[in-house]
Amino acid sequence: MLTPAAAAQSIATSPGPSDVSLTVYRAPHRSPGDEMNLRWLNGYALISETRTVSIPAGESEIRFEGVAGGIIPESAIVTGFPDGVIEKNQDAHLLSPASLLDASLGRRVHLRRTSGVTGEVTETEAVIRSGADGAVVLETPAGFEALRCTGLNETLIYDRVPAGLSAKPTLSVRVRSAAPVTQTVTLSYLATGFDWQANYVAELSADGEMDLFAWLTLANGDETGFAEADTYAVAGTPNREGVATIAPPREPISLRCWPAGTTTSDLSLPPPPPSAPPPPPPAPIGMAVAESIIVTGARAPVAMMAEQEALGELKLYRIPEPVTVAANSQKQVALLQRSDVPIEIIYRRRVGSEGQGGATPVVTARNSERGGLGLPLPSGEVAFFQAHEGRRVLIGQGRSRDLAVGEAVEVELGESIDVQTRVERLEEFADGGGDYRLTVTNAKNRPVPFEAELFTQGQRLGWSDARLADRNGRPLWRVTVPANGSAILRYRLEPQDR
Repeated sequence: MLTPAAAAQSIATSPGPSDVSLTVYRAPHRSPGDEMNLRWLNGYALISETRTVSIPAGESEIRFEGVAGGIIPESAIVTGFPDGVIEKNQDAHLLSPASLLDASLGRRVHLRRTSGVTGEVTETEAVIRSGADGAVVLETPAGFEALRCTGLNETLIYDRVPAGLSAKPTLSVRVRSAAPVTQTVTLSYLATGFDWQANYVAELSADGEMDLFAWLTLANGDETGFAEADTYAVAGTPNREGVATIAPPREPISLRCWPAGTTTSDLSLPPPPPSAPPPPPPAPIGMAVAESIIVTGARAPVAMMAEQEALGELKLYRIPEPVTVAANSQKQVALLQRSDVPIEIIYRRRVGSEGQGGATPVVTARNSERGGLGLPLPSGEVAFFQAHEGRRVLIGQGRSRDLAVGEAVEVELGESIDVQTRVERLEEFADGGGDYRLTVTNAKNRPVPFEAELFTQGQRLGWSDARLADRNGRPLWRVTVPANGSAILRYRLEPQDR
């Protein structure tokens, strides 16, 4: 409720910004192996808007309509008012059937009735005497009655929207000015319900190179869209405390009435119509993006590509032209494109006790200019394709973490059926140690590099018949397995205290 003084002050409304910039930050706790959850986006955005407002003299309320619904009000900063801002508020009274009805108590509306038999339409004036909770009581020239309890199709028609209601999320500020003035102000705030990710497609060639293309995929889960916005995406994890936001309520109208004007009648009302079936779930982001990459990335020229810039310890990806990020939608822009990147596919296996299984092919490259890349690579899903009889065939998918320039690029694919490993215990010792044999076979018609990490499980390596390296504190066997051939490693594990 407004106090009399507050109600008397002037109200000026800014329906929307003339310019807007949108900087999207990834969900801070989403790991590189996780895709965006389109039903619950946990990233956020910094939104900066330029607006022109006419400020009356004295104290007034300025209403900024069309801000993001997920706005964090305490983060809002408004600059440009001549005498500053007295206070700011997120308006919770959004336009809905119930809020419109409640705000129109005691006001005259038009009651339109349509006969379901003849189709005849009649209108009469009515005054709303009760709100949206329960029966809506109307006073008409014929007396008092409840809405939609006559058996006819009835609709209320309002001449205007009551003051204080907005069809868009609104932030209001109270300001003071010595004289009327038209001023350009800047509104900046944080909002929840956004996220972004990178999606890569790599086409491997037979001569050990790949062509790499990537999309920057922005997701806006907010009810507000941003037209022709200067748009950015930030990679990295800035320090930020989580803030709970409360969405303004939008209550429906709940109508109840007694059949035939009596509470004891045995007349039965017809059952309500069945509810509409729920909409089908959206396609997984990986699938949707992969399909668009296959078409757009492979056949269409790149019209616009994000530009990477440094932002302190973070990386900023700027879309070079203003774009529209619509409400409840995704936007894709090309992120990078590189050709003829040298790669090597290494087959790896983490070897424990006795057993067998396929090795994991790992696509490796060097993120350097000499290696054909040489730019920060944000984390994301990588889809690998290879040409076969004139067609591009998906051969595997993997994920990559954030990679700085100079780091090794390593992306695992699925388990190989051509490169297999088998571990056998040749002899078991009384103290728990034993002699083992690791055999790796290669069914391909070309030699392949292979690496095995030995999990010693609380023991130590006693000896081996090949020179071993070390990775992550574990013995590492590197070998090239000949085409249609095999390689064998024999080794002994001993108790740590021997």
